[in-house]
Amino acid sequence: MPIEVDDVMKLLCSISQERKMKAAFKHSVRGALVTGTVALLGGLVGGPPGIALGGTVGGLLGAWMTSGQFKPVPQILMELPPVEQQKLVNEAKAIIGNLDWTDAIELIALVMSNQAMQQNLLDMLTTYMTKKLGAEICYGD
Repeated sequence: MPIEVDDVMKLLCSISQERKMKAAFKHSVRGALVTGTVALLGGLVGGPPGIALGGTVGGLLGAWMTSGQFKPVPQILMELPPVEQQKLVNEAKAIIGNLDWTDAIELIALVMSNQAMQQNLLDMLTTYMTKKLGAEICYGD
């Protein structure tokens, strides 16, 4: 049976939703722009000490602005372009390739009853999110 992309994506969403996975993407460029802008303004107003103070304040402000922007992983998965979804499905094939199912509901039930398979899919998903998408993952509320 060919693996259906929609079925596997629903499975991955279900697993990540059960584990309450969230991901944050680092927006380092935005933080750097804020830091540089505040340092520049500090330098214009206060000279060399203003640059130091502006850089410190800007760095803290930039870090605060870019932290804690977590989105639920199921939402991220469904927003992936089809090419990226296909890459995920291809990686999942190695884990669920021996299963036989007729629809997403049956596939989810089969995987949820197998703790080892669930963990393998979770590990694959976590690796994909961190290595290929550059996200930081957290679990729970």
